[in-house]
Amino acid sequence: MVPKHIAIIMDGNGRWAKERGKIRTAGHQAGAEVLKDIVKAADNLGVKILTVYAFSTENWKRPKIEVDFIMQLLGTYLKKEIPEFNANNVQVRFIGSRNGLPESVLEELDLVLASTAKNTGIILNLAINYGGREEIITATKKIVESVQKGDLKVEDIDEKCFENFLYTADLPAPDLLIRTGGDFRISNFLLWQLAYTEIWTTDTYWPDFTPEILQTAVVEFGKRERRFGGLGN
Repeated sequence: MVPKHIAIIMDGNGRWAKERGKIRTAGHQAGAEVLKDIVKAADNLGVKILTVYAFSTENWKRPKIEVDFIMQLLGTYLKKEIPEFNANNVQVRFIGSRNGLPESVLEELDLVLASTAKNTGIILNLAINYGGREEIITATKKIVESVQKGDLKVEDIDEKCFENFLYTADLPAPDLLIRTGGDFRISNFLLWQLAYTEIWTTDTYWPDFTPEILQTAVVEFGKRERRFGGLGN
């Protein structure tokens, strides 16, 4: 059984670089190259949606030189990969807050979203300037506004209604969460959506993550029994 939706916390870029005597930005550069291979591999496995944690709302706390490099890298990656996204029928989407992102990144992001919007293959969902708590607060504010305008009744607010106000409104919850780098936390990623997601972790740093490791995670997922709070078989 192949998960329809895989979410990935791409962790360990900085540590990968440090262990090789390189600066942290070298790890981010290497990680960007790996993502291209993993998108293709996920597509070949039959995965329909790949949501990757590219930059969190907490990552702004990092040194300015590192943040600036990541922003530049994001812009370059988005622009450079458009032909390949289209050649492989990849539809790129974005979840997160546009507030605070450099105009250059927003321009490239809007360009890649528009350029790939009609593609019908795997969805690459980029979580940029994303925070799970921020997403929930934003959704709550939108719901309050809808109630105040008379567009929504309080008694009609349920889980399905709430999900319609999230960034991932038209997407199913992830079936599998992969975290690289050896840590065991979800780091404010998809807090609502991960309620019943299977979690798989590896000590491998993201720049060393391979299609073979992805396949291992998918095979492991296929062995698990998902009970969603019930008793299962």
